[in-house]
Amino acid sequence: MPKIKSLSGASKRFKRTGSGRFKRGQSHTSHILTKKSTKRKRHLRSGELVAQADTPAVRRMLPYSV
Repeated sequence: MPKIKSLSGASKRFKRTGSGRFKRGQSHTSHILTKKSTKRKRHLRSGELVAQADTPAVRRMLPYSV
């Protein structure tokens, strides 16, 4: 049985946690930052977990993240 390729875009965006969930970065942090408040930008720096509904799709994209 051949190996399954991981989706390279997903492997750059998601990391598996110890409990089996996936970490992701926040959006809206790359440009047009002058109109965003300092508080908003500071809260966007922290990571977030992928929603439970989206976890099966991410797991399919990253078959060897188990």
